Amino acid sequence: MVLSIAVSKSWPIHQLDVKNAFLHGHLHETVYMDQPMGFRDMKYPDHVCLLKRSLYGLKQAPRAWYQRFADFASTIGFTHRKCDHSLFIYHHDKDIAYLLLYVDDIVLTTSSDALSKTLMNLLSNEFAMKDLGPLHSFLGISVVRTKHGIFLTQQAYAKAIIARSGLTNCNPISTPVDTVGKVSSKKGRPYANVTKYRSLAGALQYITFTRPDISYAVQQVRLHMHDPKDVHMDALKHIIRYLQGTTQIGIHITRIRSNELIAYTDADWDGFPDTRRSTSGYCVYYGDNLISWSSKQQTTLSRSSAEVEYRGVANVVAESCWLRKLLLELHCPTSKATLVFCDNISAI
Repeated sequence: MVLSIAVSKSWPIHQLDVKNAFLHGHLHETVYMDQPMGFRDMKYPDHVCLLKRSLYGLKQAPRAWYQRFADFASTIGFTHRKCDHSLFIYHHDKDIAYLLLYVDDIVLTTSSDALSKTLMNLLSNEFAMKDLGPLHSFLGISVVRTKHGIFLTQQAYAKAIIARSGLTNCNPISTPVDTVGKVSSKKGRPYANVTKYRSLAGALQYITFTRPDISYAVQQVRLHMHDPKDVHMDALKHIIRYLQGTTQIGIHITRIRSNELIAYTDADWDGFPDTRRSTSGYCVYYGDNLISWSSKQQTTLSRSSAEVEYRGVANVVAESCWLRKLLLELHCPTSKATLVFCDNISAI
């Protein structure tokens, strides 16, 4: 959502990195530690140190760093938002800035270059910080500039998954999931290397951040992480073979022509052979940009297709309400009602 707004308004997007982020946090709890090796006081070898700052490895370190950053951000005009605690917004007259924080990685977009330089100078004076220039790579997601906007891809990560699975020279296929019915969790022989299955399934879930086309297929293989069988590993390899031929696919973010939200939802009824539960999915567009999607097994049984579809609609409506509130906090409210498309007349 933030990138869609920034691209539409032609705002500069910068990437920052905080050096030794956890060492900036102040501790409010009483925490003692042994004297570190090589720095032990010979007169008092049994004494311990009272920590005033957080250290890497402490359970309190992430929270202390976040609180330290949030407190300073508030002094320079930022407010952290209730919709997402990683989002900080600066709004003064016509000047607007969005700051996204993930541990020590920061994405900053502002309404003007002057505001960007001012805020980066304030942050650099308080924290040891490095300006990495225009946004190009964030949390393993590559950001490529195009004439129409930006392109988000995880091509390098996809190739790493293929190499880790040992399928570097496999033949690609055209679909991420087999056309046969869902695989039962009780059929087939147990897969020998459970750790490998879980590692690959987790890696595939991370790549769905820019690959909504495999969300459903990845959700299906993750249902069997507790007790994978050979047939489940075959389904996982099917996804990887699909990635082999589609590593270049990603998400395009372009200028939006309207700021309305449009959502689509669908579900299957009685789809899973063991529990008879259904799978529902949705995708939400902000203008022409796809910004939210999900494929998830429903938590309860449904007695009819209408009930299944209605639960799917309820999920996407909840997501749309959150997105509308987020747009309100970003000072870009949408004036139109959100359209939700569903193909079930009874649910409508």
